[in-house]
Amino acid sequence: MRLLPSGRVAAVFDVALTVWMVALSQYFVWRMPDPYGLWTDVDTTGRVLLAVVHVPLIARRRYPVAVCWLTCGGAAVYLTIGYYHSAITFAVALAVYSVAAYRRPRVSVPATVAANAVLLWGNRLVEPGMELAGPATAVMVALIAWAFGEATRRAAEQRATLRVLTQRLEREQEEQARRAVVREQGRIARELHDVIAHHMSVVSVQAGLGRYVFDADPPTARRTLDVIGEVAHEALDEMRRMLAMLRSSTDEAPFAEVAGLAQLDDLLARVRAAGATVDVTVTGVSARLHPGPDLCVYRIIQESLTNVLKHADPPHARMSLCWSATGLTVRVENDGAVGPVGEGYGLVGMRERARLYDGRLRADPRPGGGFEVTLELPLDEVTA
Repeated sequence: MRLLPSGRVAAVFDVALTVWMVALSQYFVWRMPDPYGLWTDVDTTGRVLLAVVHVPLIARRRYPVAVCWLTCGGAAVYLTIGYYHSAITFAVALAVYSVAAYRRPRVSVPATVAANAVLLWGNRLVEPGMELAGPATAVMVALIAWAFGEATRRAAEQRATLRVLTQRLEREQEEQARRAVVREQGRIARELHDVIAHHMSVVSVQAGLGRYVFDADPPTARRTLDVIGEVAHEALDEMRRMLAMLRSSTDEAPFAEVAGLAQLDDLLARVRAAGATVDVTVTGVSARLHPGPDLCVYRIIQESLTNVLKHADPPHARMSLCWSATGLTVRVENDGAVGPVGEGYGLVGMRERARLYDGRLRADPRPGGGFEVTLELPLDEVTA
């Protein structure tokens, strides 16, 4: 069964309601007794005026103000002639309800005052004993209609406001989801780059050395194969840990089993085995970092040493870790000639990692040659 649109349903309802009210008013004036001879007998003019009072109500939703004034005007003419007053009371009340439901009080209140004046004018011809009750009832009917209309209008405004807020919330949620996806993509890109770039750089250096000494120095060639095997095994382990981290739904737990400063000695051994010379200096009292910042420091050191392997000639680096009461400063520098180093994925990833923990990273060529990477990380929020 095909349902009508809500607007069409409302229109059909208003037509049916108006037809019913016209018929009911005609019945009232036909059947209402007049033992005191107060009212003018309803003739053709009276019946036409009843239709004039009621028919505009069909358009009460679209033109509530005009309908209210037309209904009240027709009712005023009808009542001035002296026809039975109660036949038009509910039409006027519905007109008042409609203008209050679809317009603000600055419009609906004057219309309600006019409607009350019309109803009071009709009650000048009231049965004996109803001089007070009749006008009071007419006024109360109009005021109740206005109150219901005003409540309907406010409820509609609240629903409209709620729809706007709901749409805004949905847009904000979509934007947050998009940002979360971008952040997750950035995190995956950083981890993939750091894991793959470092280990593949070591493998590349060792493979080149092994190929160079394969015939002249078989023991060295075998050692390069051993290093390649160890590095490949470590790369697989780190990839597994990284996948476990990316599948985790928490922020802190995934870092518990990934790399950090505790694995710094293994990293230095791997880089040295690849042919680099690294001098390490540690000053100050070290602090225990949260897993996230710990991984950040480790990855930045790893990427810096990887760049030394790839670009420095000779691959000689000096690394210092300076702990203080307020922060950790990590510096990796070399004096070798460095090839062109642009703002590639490695440097972008290092800067992003530093920003995550309110750190600052500088990566600049040294005046006398070589390159220097400096990470300054505040400790007030990142220490465990």
